[in-house]
Amino acid sequence: MGGPCEVLVETEHEHEARQVAEAVCAAAARIESKYSRYLPDNIVARINSGMGAPTTVDDETANLLDFAAQVHQLSEGLFDITSGVLRRAWTFDGSGRVPRPEDIAALLPMVGWSKARWVRPTLTLLPGMQIDFGGIAKEYAVDQAAQAAASVSASAVLVNFGGDLAVTRARHGDQAWRVGIEGIDAHEGAAARLVDLSAGALATSGDTYRYIKSGGHRLPHILDPRSGWPVSDAPRTVTVAAPSCTQAGTLSTLAMLKGAGAEAFLESEGVRFWIQRDPAGS
Repeated sequence: MGGPCEVLVETEHEHEARQVAEAVCAAAARIESKYSRYLPDNIVARINSGMGAPTTVDDETANLLDFAAQVHQLSEGLFDITSGVLRRAWTFDGSGRVPRPEDIAALLPMVGWSKARWVRPTLTLLPGMQIDFGGIAKEYAVDQAAQAAASVSASAVLVNFGGDLAVTRARHGDQAWRVGIEGIDAHEGAAARLVDLSAGALATSGDTYRYIKSGGHRLPHILDPRSGWPVSDAPRTVTVAAPSCTQAGTLSTLAMLKGAGAEAFLESEGVRFWIQRDPAGS
């Protein structure tokens, strides 16, 4: 899930807490095994190894593909689950290794959802193309895990997968969960802001841990699928509150892709959000 994971349960009963933890772990493991791009024998691997042949998918995967297609259209191509092949050129490890322009150009013919043929339940990619649910799957796993927790316990539960989280309900006495948003200088260990959350979810996109440096500039791991290069003028982090973690994660990613227009985009969406940028001139 890309980072430390936790589940908090407001209960005095150890048995109940263990039941919730087991349900959350099972939900996370199921999504990981089904949609991780690193595993060789799941639906993603089967699609990506199709070499131009059509692949018929199950209903859950079809729903994710429908969602990805919708967001691709609404974002005018900024959100694209076929852009994962660009990681062959980019390694966002904090170094100064920038790929050659010709290496990016060689990959761009394999990027573009519009080049895929999606007629539910069958997906056909051009040879060499791949899909990557990395921009959706973790947040979807959070939602699935929160639903699993609610199915075994009426207690208030918070599920947190690597900083993307959801709550099942408010705590005792209608108290909100208090969540810290990490600052852009993560090594300082202090929260940049505290947010009260009684329902729904929070998700964060940013470059705190995944970036490279070039010419004195910090380049985020958020790539524009149309150019293959990091988005310019992107915030350092974007955190969004929404009814579901999937929705929050999608909006935070789209805001990063909007670059200088991140704030205006989220204001137009009417959601609660928190954006951190480097101080002017830094």
